[in-house]
Parts: sequence; C-alpha cells; structure tokens
Amino acid sequence: MFDKQRYGRLKWACRRGMLELDVLFMPFAETGFLELSEEKQLSFERLLTFDDPDLYAWFMGHQECKDQEMKDMIEHILSRVKV
Repeated sequence: MFDKQRYGRLKWACRRGMLELDVLFMPFAETGFLELSEEKQLSFERLLTFDDPDLYAWFMGHQECKDQEMKDMIEHILSRVKV
C-alpha cells in the first residue's frame, strides 16, 4: 500500500513544528511503522493530519483524545518509542 514515494511523504509529515512531537514520530516512522497492519498504517497517516497543539496535548496527557482509533494509535506509539 505504501510505496516508496508515499512512505517518503509520510516521513516528511512526521517532521513537526514541535521538537516534542518530532522525537515521537520520527523514530516510530523509521522503526515501527512498516511493522503495522495496513489498517494501522492508515491510522498513523491520519493521526499526522491533526494540528500540533492537539497532538501535543494528547501525547503529553494534558487532554484526552475522543477518537478511539487515534487514542489507540497514540498509546501504541508511546509504548514503542522511549523518550
């Protein structure tokens, strides 16, 4: 599903405006993304469409994500990436 070009765009989208998000997304995209099922890969791609302030609040636990699919992906990323 993710050819080289699409995967490259996804990795570029992992570069955020906040260092705190960069250190979560970049390692995950390079080490955990390709191990995901196609459905989970699409979830991660969708997660990257959210705004940085929302992502930051969800990942840092300041706010709860109401979207269960995104909440599951956030928990998965946090379990995989050690910061």
